[in-house]
Amino acid sequence: MVRIVSYKARQREDGTTFCALEVQGGIEMVLSQKTNQYYATAKKTFISSTFDEETCKALIGTELQGNVQKKECEPYEYVIKETGESIIMQHRFVYVPASIVPSSSIKSNKVTSERFEADLETFSTNGKYDHVLAD
Repeated sequence: MVRIVSYKARQREDGTTFCALEVQGGIEMVLSQKTNQYYATAKKTFISSTFDEETCKALIGTELQGNVQKKECEPYEYVIKETGESIIMQHRFVYVPASIVPSSSIKSNKVTSERFEADLETFSTNGKYDHVLAD
């Protein structure tokens, strides 16, 4: 479970703006490598949205099914705000909804833009295709 804790207005390359929701996972206890003491933390990430700022403000506190997970990515430079130190990061945190189906369990049906046919067994209750025109 994650909670919307904030939002941030961001700007696209074309100059238009959008809002990104900041979501935070549950509390985690981490052992400090420097002090050898535990501290509480939580993983956070941003999710792009189509909402305006007023809607984003109203959504703060809303809980969503899913979690925030660490995902490896191409290395990038990150500047620590408090110290000004520049470090190279090779991961980011992403929101993963609870209802995501693993890609290995999705059927691999080749679909072309020229022709699309539905699986009649999936949509038909009698196993036959009945062509119905809407009024």
